[in-house]
Amino acid sequence: MIRILVPVVILVVLGLGAWFIFDNPPESQRRGGPSGPQTVVEVVSTERRPFAITVPSYGTVQPRTQSFLVAQVSGQIMSINPSFRPGGFFSPGDVLLQVDPRDYEANMKIADATLMDALQAQAQEQARSEQAEVDWQRLGGEDEKASDLVLRIPQLEASRARVSSARSNLEKAKLDLERTQVRAPFSGRVLSQAVDLGQVVNTGTPLAEVYATDYVEVRLPIRNADLAFVDLPENPGDAQPEVRFTSDLGGVVHWQGQIVRTEGAIDEVSRQLHAVAQINDPFARQERPLKIGEYVIATIAGRSMPDALVIPANSVYQNSYVYVVEEDVLKRRDVQIAWQNESESIIATGLESGEKLVVTPLGQVTSGTRVRIAGESSVARKSPGRQADGQGIGSDPSLERGSERRPTNQPRPRQGVAR
Repeated sequence: MIRILVPVVILVVLGLGAWFIFDNPPESQRRGGPSGPQTVVEVVSTERRPFAITVPSYGTVQPRTQSFLVAQVSGQIMSINPSFRPGGFFSPGDVLLQVDPRDYEANMKIADATLMDALQAQAQEQARSEQAEVDWQRLGGEDEKASDLVLRIPQLEASRARVSSARSNLEKAKLDLERTQVRAPFSGRVLSQAVDLGQVVNTGTPLAEVYATDYVEVRLPIRNADLAFVDLPENPGDAQPEVRFTSDLGGVVHWQGQIVRTEGAIDEVSRQLHAVAQINDPFARQERPLKIGEYVIATIAGRSMPDALVIPANSVYQNSYVYVVEEDVLKRRDVQIAWQNESESIIATGLESGEKLVVTPLGQVTSGTRVRIAGESSVARKSPGRQADGQGIGSDPSLERGSERRPTNQPRPRQGVAR
């Protein structure tokens, strides 16, 4: 009998244990979902608007005309103009220095005397020629024309040539005398001085380097990407774009100019086209005149676009894509840039007006990441299958029986077993 009861009791106990376990499963403690997205971004609404393109460039100030003054006569420098110093200004016709003129004054007097002698000899020869013709007529030469030798025509022409030569020598002597005074060829400024008072110079000796001050020029490189957005003067009569120049040498100062021409060839080093801008009367401003060789930043007035989609340049990543926010989700958009500078970009395709463009610098992010826009209130987003307190409600139906469930730590009453 015992052998029969023992297996039965074991089976009953195992059955009760299995039923107890299935009837009282462990309760899962579920945590509530996140109250909202963790990444906060700033956005701007994209819009189309009129936009005037400005093309940046740079360059150094160069004079319109820069040349060397050289001595055209030899001699000792007797005097110099007080303005004949580096940085000195001069006007056309100003005497910058004086070479000793005494030798040239003597040469002019000699040439003058030589001319007088030649004129006298010409007059005498003219009289002899006329007398020869009279004598020929008197000797009965009315029916026959006298030869040039009889009339002394060659001698007369030689005397006339000597007069012309003497007159030319006199003019050259006067010119040499004038050249003892070195005069300014234009309104300008002395860049460097090569000689000084008392120095003996020869013909061709450099005296100074000077440049014109009526206007200066700046050679500006134009980026290849900017050529389509600025109208450069290629032919006479073309419009000349305005240029604003800025220099921070001794304080920020601005000048206005215009592009007057473009160079005829692409620069072999930079492979860019250079435009030449002109600044008129650069030394008229008393507070801060321009300096030759000064570095300036240029802003060239380009074309105006009536309907441009302009966004901050720092919102474009790798010049190829941007991020926008759609329904609190970050989305990547591939874009094509029509034009850009350091602060702004004009979008050709890939972005439309009215979109929420992310302007917050982002690191390694993935398209589809949930974000929250800065300035908007943070509202806890609840999933349909979750309670407000974070407890799960879509689990085992036996967890919802409420009062019918017995405490998990008390066993159910044991049923009697027939012995």
